[in-house]
Amino acid sequence: MGTILKGMRRVRWDELEHAYGSAADVPGALSRIAWGDVRTSEAALSELALWIGELAVFDATVAAVPFLWDLAVSESVTCRAGVIELLRSVLEHGNPPQATVQLEAHHAVLSRRQTADRLAHDDDPVVRGAAQDLLAAIDNHECESCRPV
Repeated sequence: MGTILKGMRRVRWDELEHAYGSAADVPGALSRIAWGDVRTSEAALSELALWIGELAVFDATVAAVPFLWDLAVSESVTCRAGVIELLRSVLEHGNPPQATVQLEAHHAVLSRRQTADRLAHDDDPVVRGAAQDLLAAIDNHECESCRPV
C-alpha cells in the first residue's frame, strides 16, 4: 500500500457501512485517489464522497478520515483540493440517528486542525483555498453531537 495509506489493510472495511451498504469497496477508492491519474482519482473521489460524506456520515467515514488527511498532504495526489473539500463535507454532514458515529466523524476532522493550517499555506493555490475553507468550517463548527456537555 505504500506510506500514504499505511495501515489501511488493518481496517475491517467489510464490517463497516457507508451510504450504500458494505464499505468493502472503500480501500479501492482510496487507492485510486492515491495512485490514479487525474481522471481516475477524481472519479474515485466522487464515488467516495457519495459513500461516506455527502449524504451523511457513517462508521466507514470515521475509518476513512485519517486516510483522507494522509491523501490531502501527499503532493503526489492529483486531487488534494477535492480531498480537503470532502473533509469539510464530512464536518458539515451528520447522522442524527447515529450520534456517536457523527461525533467520531466530526472529531476525526476537527482533531487535525494543525494539518489544515499547514495546508492553508500550501504552494498550490487551489489546495490553499480549499484548506482555508476547511479551517473556517473547523473554527465555526457547531452541531448537537459536538457540543460540550
